[in-house]
Amino acid sequence: MRMRVEEEEDLSIREKDEEIMEGGNLKKGSSKDELFHVIHKVPPGDSPYVRAKYAQKDPESAIALFWEAINKGDRVESALKDMAVVMKQIDRAEEAILILQTFRFLCSKHSQHSLDNVLIDLFKKCGRIEEQIELLKRKLRMIYQGEAFNGKPTRTARSHGKKFQVSVKQETSRLLGNLGWAYMQKPNYMMAEAVYKKAQMIDPDANKACNLGLCLMKQGRLNEATFVLEQVQQAQIPGSDETKAQKRAADLLTEIRSRQSLPDSIELLGLSVDVDLLNGLELLVNKKGPFGRSKRLPVFEEISSFRDQ
Repeated sequence: MRMRVEEEEDLSIREKDEEIMEGGNLKKGSSKDELFHVIHKVPPGDSPYVRAKYAQKDPESAIALFWEAINKGDRVESALKDMAVVMKQIDRAEEAILILQTFRFLCSKHSQHSLDNVLIDLFKKCGRIEEQIELLKRKLRMIYQGEAFNGKPTRTARSHGKKFQVSVKQETSRLLGNLGWAYMQKPNYMMAEAVYKKAQMIDPDANKACNLGLCLMKQGRLNEATFVLEQVQQAQIPGSDETKAQKRAADLLTEIRSRQSLPDSIELLGLSVDVDLLNGLELLVNKKGPFGRSKRLPVFEEISSFRDQ
């Protein structure tokens, strides 16, 4: 699903307009204002939020209008998220974090999931790795406690005005992939490896396979890394046919070949394991999880083995 979202981001305004007209939402010859409202899911009118959306090419003006929208209760959730994105673009991410944390109480319980996603991205931008890890762990626990999807197998997500369905497996794998990346930054390669393997067993993709390969390389386990990356090259993993994935796998394999003669290739960093996370996940998966099983999920056997070694 992540690949699909990236492709949608590359659509030009003209292509989006054509999709809208073909879908029958607007007739050919509709005004630019009408097209803007449909494309960006902005209600018609002259409210502060609508004016802020129009003003986004001028970040400071847009931020002032988003504040006005928040103060007047005009689409507060959307205004908070959009303002945070604009602030991130002009290197005010730290301020955006404080604003989201302070004013999220104004938003509904249903909207907290999407606000968390914005916060995770901001933590990543600011290098606040510990906070990113804690929030990702909390979201994973919510999934296994049945709180994130309200007991349903899928939820509706939106990207650039388009709706699509995200399954529990896809969301769990996505969060684990983000968690693996965060552990790589600490760096804690043992924990990153365990998390990436879990993500791949739940919903594999080529990007996380490349990250797992890099993680194994950092630990000096070049043969294992080669095996993982060759699976991408041989298109054995979903998403392997993407040019970006193929190039990254090839680049990493080239680096492996250049390092195989070096005796000191292992990076002795991050060899500790987050026992709290492992214990928490084991407690959750020993209960009936979101995949309909009452016993421990096989996908967590590997992560638990790190603690037992």
